[in-house]
Amino acid sequence: MRKDTGSRVQQEIGQRAAFHSTGQEATVALLRTASVVRRALSRVIEPSGLSLAQYNALRIIRGAGSAGIATLAIRARMIEEGTTITRLLDKLEHAGLIRRERASPDRRQVTCVATAEGRRLLNELDPLVDAADADVMSALSDSQQKQFIRLLDRVREANSERGAPRTMTR
Repeated sequence: MRKDTGSRVQQEIGQRAAFHSTGQEATVALLRTASVVRRALSRVIEPSGLSLAQYNALRIIRGAGSAGIATLAIRARMIEEGTTITRLLDKLEHAGLIRRERASPDRRQVTCVATAEGRRLLNELDPLVDAADADVMSALSDSQQKQFIRLLDRVREANSERGAPRTMTR
């Protein structure tokens, strides 16, 4: 067991005992930070009626342009696993923000395209989210942010197999 450092994350979560390792403390700090950042971004996006996952999917779809994007490709590009992609897309389609089209000749493939309303909503949200992104990272200088990105890249790369999205197995 590590010596008690009384770190910031330890204080925030009200943990009296020291973390078992620096790795455990870093993991908890990363997860706690992700939660705080997620809440900050949610507060910007949710007044529009979208969840963060819906916003993420809608941005992916808009980014595909008029050709659209296949449902499975959207799921692969999502930031987080969570709500099933079908249910998420159902909500976006019901709100009139996307439309789904069956591909020809393979009718099993569904392509999603952002509607004019979906693009309009994202255009309204873009400056708000850009400002929120800047606010969230304002504690770090530009060079620190670049270093932070490199460090996070290394952690993701080292855990790419362990943290890969689950696949359906029978």
